[in-house]
Amino acid sequence: MESRDAMTRPAGGLLLRVTLPFLAGYFVSYVYRASNAILGPTLAAEFELSAAGLGLLTGVYFLTFALFQLPLGLLLDRFGPRRVNGTLLLVAASGGLWFSVADSPASAIAARALIGLGVSGCLMSSFQAFVLWHPPERIATLNGIAFSAGALGAIAATVPLEMVLRVLHWREAYLGIVAATLAVSLVLFFWVPERSAAPKGERFGDQLRGLVALLRDAAFQRIAVCIGASQLASVSLVTLWIATWLRDVAGYSPAEVARGLLALNIAMIVGYIGFGRAADALARSSRGALPLLLGGVAAASLALGLIALGATTGAIALWWGYVCGSTSITLAYAILSRRYPKSMTGRVNTALNVFVFGGVFLGQWGVGVVLNLWPPTLAEGYAPEGYRWALGALWLAQFAGLAWLWRGRHLFARPVNPPAAVS
Repeated sequence: MESRDAMTRPAGGLLLRVTLPFLAGYFVSYVYRASNAILGPTLAAEFELSAAGLGLLTGVYFLTFALFQLPLGLLLDRFGPRRVNGTLLLVAASGGLWFSVADSPASAIAARALIGLGVSGCLMSSFQAFVLWHPPERIATLNGIAFSAGALGAIAATVPLEMVLRVLHWREAYLGIVAATLAVSLVLFFWVPERSAAPKGERFGDQLRGLVALLRDAAFQRIAVCIGASQLASVSLVTLWIATWLRDVAGYSPAEVARGLLALNIAMIVGYIGFGRAADALARSSRGALPLLLGGVAAASLALGLIALGATTGAIALWWGYVCGSTSITLAYAILSRRYPKSMTGRVNTALNVFVFGGVFLGQWGVGVVLNLWPPTLAEGYAPEGYRWALGALWLAQFAGLAWLWRGRHLFARPVNPPAAVS
């Protein structure tokens, strides 16, 4: 006899009706996120931005993203991923359209902030949809695939974007991203089926009390600080500052920078899928993924430490190791999804994201502030000495987060049955 889960699967299969539409949303969001790595020099020249100004323009996306995460979690758990993400992508399209016609630094920053708000639900809605539609032992792999879809979006913002910019103005290219955003929103509204795990009759006050209990959980605090510190370094570097480092320290041309970023985004895909599949293999044998997470971040910290000390030989290989190792931190979402009930998926993931994107904003802007302490080079780049201090600070933050989680690893040694206040 056919199982209840099989009978409730959408016609056309989970891949076409659920998985791919949500992955498309995250792909588009990452094109927005990573595009400034290629557009950065053009935007800096057009809007007359300093390093700190460019960092603010790029990082404000992450600030609004982070500020909306807790309300987003409540909305996802109450209304479901399909409706929430479809609506927010309309906001992102509005921000993208505004950015494409911005005529001042202030309007460009405001538009980028609106984009960040609009795409703030793409990854978390994907994670929630996976938990609602798929068995637990597949979640880490699916999360890795989702992150890989983001990496493909980042790849689209490297060599392909650089080639498009040879024939189109950056504002015209941005309109293409806006059109893709609108298309994904329509698919979510009119193609993706509805499913929710929210308990019937659950009140808003009950949701808030569950969120408060979550934030008080010592295990959540440990893993949240670690993921925030790690992503503060890795995401802010991948989406902007690795590109300028390759230009100013390693001496790469614009085309070489684009190819280097392409290689690093491939490293992300390898890491996301590899760590995800390894974590699910551990889950099938009733073992946790925390050691895998800790080992990956430790390897990334070693690579970043060497780069911060001035190593340039084999630069892409070092950055490749750093980026690939850093992807292990995303196992935090799968680890926590097994700790709390499905009805809390939105709140758990978005609360974690507050730390992630708050950290990324500080890292993106902070690197620019540090680089501004040295006079620019004759080639209109940033001083290599500034990168050593900036990368050293990022390494320290990532290593401190790793040490904090290591000290609290005993909190994850046994399955946790969440208290009533959290369920």
